[in-house]
Amino acid sequence: MVEIFRIGHFAIYLFGVTIALGMLVGMAIMIKEAKRKEMDVDKLIDFAIYTIIVSLIGARLYYVFAFNPEYYLANPKAIISIRDGGLSIQGALILGIGFAFWYTKKKKISFWEVADVFTPGIIIGQAIGRIGCDVFGIPMEKPYPWGVMVNSQLLHPAQLYEALLDLLLFVYLWRSRGKVRYNGELFIKYIIGFSIIRGIVEFFRTNPIVFGPFTIAHITSLVIIAITLLIHRSIKKRKITQYELESKNTLKVSAIHYIIIALFAGVSTWFYYYIH
Repeated sequence: MVEIFRIGHFAIYLFGVTIALGMLVGMAIMIKEAKRKEMDVDKLIDFAIYTIIVSLIGARLYYVFAFNPEYYLANPKAIISIRDGGLSIQGALILGIGFAFWYTKKKKISFWEVADVFTPGIIIGQAIGRIGCDVFGIPMEKPYPWGVMVNSQLLHPAQLYEALLDLLLFVYLWRSRGKVRYNGELFIKYIIGFSIIRGIVEFFRTNPIVFGPFTIAHITSLVIIAITLLIHRSIKKRKITQYELESKNTLKVSAIHYIIIALFAGVSTWFYYYIH
């Protein structure tokens, strides 16, 4: 990991900083959306904090048991050593969503309405967090100019691929906020969109192979998409939480939003290559 600074034996790493920054930006966007929909911001902030904690646990546990179980079974103490690497965004989503279902049911809150409010913040947070990740891609077959040199090897900048694709998904979802037909539609689009992104980027990374060129992350993405499509079909069929508020209040994305997003993409790309 890229170390930013150290105080005694305590080190601050770039990945931790970008993850924290992603959470803060994502939280700010969630609050903006909650206010627009006139929802209880304080309750959603509490919910977001709990979900973030559970998601981080899920990210670690899924990596441990799905990506490298042999090592961690032989070295159980290493499971809690997160600074040595090993977090899975898919694990974060699985446990985070499971917790969210339980929490919203307990608090008698509409899971699908809250999920739509959280969606833009989640994906922009992922884009920011991925910039600081140290998991590079596979060696390039040809010396493409955007490759990154690591240990005398020219590698695919897999982190940057995912960050920029996440950013494109954010733009699509941000534009779609005023066109949803029912609560949960935006969140479902996010889950399917990100799973596709994860599957694409996985072809440029090294992870345990299940069969052919497909890894455990490919299989996880496929399962998530299949389950999400079934849930989507069920929601549409039963017309759960159908509403017309958004369609009557069409939201426009201003030019300044596109300028900010373009600047973010440019600065993130520059920073990525500067650091690495």
